[in-house]
Amino acid sequence: MSYLTAEQVVAAQKANVETLFGLTHKAFEGVEKLVELNLQAAKVAMSEAADNTRAALGVKDAQELMALQQALMQPAAEKAVAYSRNLYEIATATNEEFVRAAESQFADLQKNFSTAVDSMVKNAPAGSETAVGFVKSAMAAANNAIESAQKVAKQAADVADANFQAVTGSVVKVAAAQQPKARARRAA
Repeated sequence: MSYLTAEQVVAAQKANVETLFGLTHKAFEGVEKLVELNLQAAKVAMSEAADNTRAALGVKDAQELMALQQALMQPAAEKAVAYSRNLYEIATATNEEFVRAAESQFADLQKNFSTAVDSMVKNAPAGSETAVGFVKSAMAAANNAIESAQKVAKQAADVADANFQAVTGSVVKVAAAQQPKARARRAA
């Protein structure tokens, strides 16, 4: 029966540490992008709040105030959608890095386990063919279940992405549809 050597254990630990540091780096990149996005959004919001306050202070009557509010709705909705889209993209990209690392680690673990099972099978005593067959069958079933789960997770992510894109597109369309109504009220 073959056992792991000290060099194999050290190599595995080194690989795990490298993966950990790589994922930590990716997590910090994601946080950095979120902070940058939020700072940019805050700067724009402050500037627009000042501009909108000035515009509101220059309003002469209620009708003009309503027109101003309507005129500000679509850009605000578009900015909210753009912010949400950027936030979603950052989260998705960071998640993809973690998924890739997890899949890689799992593939390595699966390969090592398979190698260990093969070694065990070669050294199995006579008469243990049934048990060996059961172990191999269980391993194949587990691998199939994992592959199916990964496919389902990928499909669910794709559906969620499509739904997110549809919802953000709808918000922009609704805000755009409100714009002509606001112009019609101003003209009346």
